[in-house]
Amino acid sequence: MDAANVRIAFVGAGAMGGAIARGICTSGGVDASRIAVADPAPQTRASFSEMGIAAFPDASEMLAAFDPDVVLLAVKPQVAAAVIAPLAVALSGRLVVSIMAGVPLEKLYGLCATERIVRLMPNLPVAAGLGAIALAAGVGVSDEDAAFVADLLSSVAVVKPMREDQLDVAGVVSGSSPAFFAFFVDCLTRAGIEAGLPAADCREMVEATMRGTAQQLLDSGEHPRIYMERVSSPGGTTIAALRAMEGDVFYAITDAVDAALERTRELAGK
Repeated sequence: MDAANVRIAFVGAGAMGGAIARGICTSGGVDASRIAVADPAPQTRASFSEMGIAAFPDASEMLAAFDPDVVLLAVKPQVAAAVIAPLAVALSGRLVVSIMAGVPLEKLYGLCATERIVRLMPNLPVAAGLGAIALAAGVGVSDEDAAFVADLLSSVAVVKPMREDQLDVAGVVSGSSPAFFAFFVDCLTRAGIEAGLPAADCREMVEATMRGTAQQLLDSGEHPRIYMERVSSPGGTTIAALRAMEGDVFYAITDAVDAALERTRELAGK
């Protein structure tokens, strides 16, 4: 398949599905005229219509009218069966891509009546072209199919093919972690305010610092520990701060990952 000619339909265009749709469109990977979305929210549909993307209130109507080559499933896992099973006949013969956390390929084969399915674990920064996506191919997916999906998404994310049993961890480490980073920014901002900085100034300084730090790490390719050493002076304030929080923060993060994985397994019915 050629990304320039392929037609892609999104069943669900909420936070994550919408981010991918907008990302591949604004990056120039796929023209807006070759993308369609189905979402029950009028405001969501309106936002895509403004971009030149066809928007439908009903997925069955979209599949019949738009006739896509690729269908991306982006509904909440809890409603997967109710939304997707009625589309099974329409999905036949098409390449199906799922971003639903906790819905394994084996279950998707039954819901979609096809084994030509790729599972993805994306994260929200795909909307800015700076995301990370884990990819696992189903048994009916050809090498060409898998390569097409990876190439399509490479304009908005780092794409890492892997086994399906690794997707849950990838989904937490890359999919949930933007919220972790935002939480850290919020905590640091509140700490600065409690220590005496004006709220607006503190937030702006913290956000600018985090943005610059992320960019420096990306550009340098350094291990985070090396970067930490560059910021820390022997016997200085940064070393004292790191020592104070390292143990608690590490265990808090591992507990957070474990909690997210447990919830993923609950959603999957494991």
